[in-house]
Amino acid sequence: MIALLQRVRHASVEVAGQVIGAIDHGLLLLVCAEPADSEAQAEKLINKVLKLRIFGDAAGKMNLSLQDVGGGLLVVSQFTLAADCSGGNRPSFTGAARPELGRRLYEHCLRIARSQYPVVASGEFGAAMQISLINDGPVTIPLRVS
Repeated sequence: MIALLQRVRHASVEVAGQVIGAIDHGLLLLVCAEPADSEAQAEKLINKVLKLRIFGDAAGKMNLSLQDVGGGLLVVSQFTLAADCSGGNRPSFTGAARPELGRRLYEHCLRIARSQYPVVASGEFGAAMQISLINDGPVTIPLRVS
């Protein structure tokens, strides 16, 4: 799975002008399933995200996890993370999982996150979404789980 993690002061996702998910201080997680991915990769990704120490401690050192600071987690599907721009000026998305698998793994990510963490919001798989965020730091971290 491919993911992009952003530490945020606030993040929200809208569909058709309605906010469907929002968090304050925490993490925005953009997720893309790849064709060979399974539930195991989804679980590994969520476990990594919840424990990744990217929040500042009392000394300002990145030493605390989302679980330590009690922030929110906003999970949004984004197949464009699999973009391949090497062949010209129009990206190819053949590296992304087919929609059926992508939806299944995205929903599995949400189930795992919600079973392990109390503050989880989400986007809507396959919808045209508008995401607003205030990146904190800024801290943006690409992740790939295999």
